[in-house]
Amino acid sequence: MKLFEDLKWRGLLYQVTSEDLEQKLNDGKLTFYLGADPTADSLHVGHLLAYLVAKRLMEHGHQPILVIGGGTGLIGDPSFKANERQLLTIEESLKNADGITKQVRNILPNAKIVNNYDWLSALNTIEFLRDIGKNFNVAYMMSKDSVKSRIDNGISFTEFAYQILQAWDFEHLFRRYNCQLQIGGQDQWGNIVSGLELIRKLHTIEAEAFGFTFPLVTKADGTKFGKTESGTLWLDKEKTSPYEFYQYWINTADADIIQRLKQFSFLPKEEILQLEKEVKERPELRRAQRLLAEELTSLVHGEEELKKALRVTEALFSGEIKDLDIEEIEMGFAHLASSVTEGDHNLVDALIDLELVKSKREARELISGNAIYVNGVKVSDSEFIIKKSAAFGEKYTIIRKGKKKYGVIHHK
Repeated sequence: MKLFEDLKWRGLLYQVTSEDLEQKLNDGKLTFYLGADPTADSLHVGHLLAYLVAKRLMEHGHQPILVIGGGTGLIGDPSFKANERQLLTIEESLKNADGITKQVRNILPNAKIVNNYDWLSALNTIEFLRDIGKNFNVAYMMSKDSVKSRIDNGISFTEFAYQILQAWDFEHLFRRYNCQLQIGGQDQWGNIVSGLELIRKLHTIEAEAFGFTFPLVTKADGTKFGKTESGTLWLDKEKTSPYEFYQYWINTADADIIQRLKQFSFLPKEEILQLEKEVKERPELRRAQRLLAEELTSLVHGEEELKKALRVTEALFSGEIKDLDIEEIEMGFAHLASSVTEGDHNLVDALIDLELVKSKREARELISGNAIYVNGVKVSDSEFIIKKSAAFGEKYTIIRKGKKKYGVIHHK
């Protein structure tokens, strides 16, 4: 299957600026770019699709330039945002840009990465207004959906001018690197088209440049994609552990899994169609979810982190946590109910502190009924004392009630 057809089948083409792009993608070798503003020091799972689209193009011989918006991040993209973004300082923007750059290199290790702060910071006000601003009609800029949605609530000149700066990015990359294609989510359509218009005004109407967008990811049940009970699913393992990342994907609903495989996995069409049949006939196997979770965890965090996530998953499922190391304990249990103790702690009191039981009587009944485990070992003595010296790394004691309910004691 050719690239353009594959992108359509996977639901990764939303808008295309020219019908000529199909032939260029299938048979040509384009330099293309994808940008991300460093609004935080980590990308989240909502950004991931864009970089996987870039990876697909790269695997078909197209050359990526990944733009970190250290400059545009200081302005803020108003596209379909209800309110003005809080402005970053230069220090915050550049620090965030460094964090994002490291993550991008994990996904696309051989891609060229640039920071638009390098050329945008060199602009002076007169140059910006005369050489760039004169090419933009205010009525045309206001007609963009991303701007129209903000007119009633108010939009500052700062954010209004954002599309000019992003257009200048495209022109700069076109001029310096012969970059002919920009890709982005559907909310970036107005910015992409503005860049094409600027290129044609500065380099003649025949200048060949293109753009396409992919649809924003949504869930079948209407809930927001990329959100968990604990909040945003980050690509930084310090913010979201590889175990939590793995669990997010393996818990993908049956109604969503085939679409997620098309969008996020690199499995061929034939295998995805076979998995679709399996999901309908044997949904309890969850093989499709497992394949997706393993592929994405390995891609984002590496094979070693995937192995740790699998070990933690198996340990939590079986209850056999005795052989986990301290890093795996922290990975698997950081998000669970917890309490802090400075000294030895009675097991009955610990169960109450962790809200695993409602009363001391219930605690004693569960202990005598062999339903309580401490660090993977069954405890039947209601006078059992939890000691720091017996904790994982002298830091964590893991208490399990029944088969799946856990709590964590943090030892100071």
